[in-house]
Amino acid sequence: MCGSGRIALIDPTAIIDAKAELAKDVTVGPFSVIGPDVKIDSGTVIGPHVVIKGPTSIGKQNRIYQFTSIGEDPQDKKYASEVTRLQIGDRNTIREFATMHRGTKQDKGVTQIGSDNLFMAYTHVAHDCIIGDHVIMANGASLAGHVHLNSHAILGGFTLVHQFTQIGQYSFAAMGSAITQDIPPFVMVGGKPTRPHGINSVGMERNGISPEDIRLIRKAYKIIYKMNLRLEDAIEQMEDMAGDSKQLSDMVSFLRNVTRGILR
Repeated sequence: MCGSGRIALIDPTAIIDAKAELAKDVTVGPFSVIGPDVKIDSGTVIGPHVVIKGPTSIGKQNRIYQFTSIGEDPQDKKYASEVTRLQIGDRNTIREFATMHRGTKQDKGVTQIGSDNLFMAYTHVAHDCIIGDHVIMANGASLAGHVHLNSHAILGGFTLVHQFTQIGQYSFAAMGSAITQDIPPFVMVGGKPTRPHGINSVGMERNGISPEDIRLIRKAYKIIYKMNLRLEDAIEQMEDMAGDSKQLSDMVSFLRNVTRGILR
């Protein structure tokens, strides 16, 4: 056990390294293993049979369910035991058999996860991924290395995302999607092969985005996908009509920084 004066919330069968740092009110279930260089903040609940390897930092009020593996070595043949990290924010729910790996020195050396996210059973977050806030990954969804998954994005069950891909905010991928190129913000994709299918207007409405902004995003979608324009020309048209719309400006900024082309 680590730290003096701890509240008795750690099961006696749990194994916690002396170099781990746990807030006094962290709960750890039976047979869980927490290694050195792991920091866990207040209110976080660790279920039974969880393995957490450092260097990993976990924020406040997270709920980590049984049989998860957090902070393990990256699945990368170039990895040679360098010191890399995993950072997890606050109030995330991480369900059974989820796996989250640390970064690699080939990138920034850190896998970063924001706050208020839901990772359902059997989801996988690979090395060097960056995940925003309020993201949902449904059962079996998996991210390859270096993926950027922006806030409020939703990945349906068994969605697979290619390495180095960027997924825009408020985007939505239907069950079984195979995503091999960047998905612009607010866009829905699905089918086999995976293709765009309009905008996520329901998700936007639920999160308080104004009808006018939704109208502009719908018009932008038509410019990108219905007018047979080069992406550069589509971006120029979108910039001309963006005005004071933060959402449309965010969409333009995303498109100007795509690395793999967009899924069309």
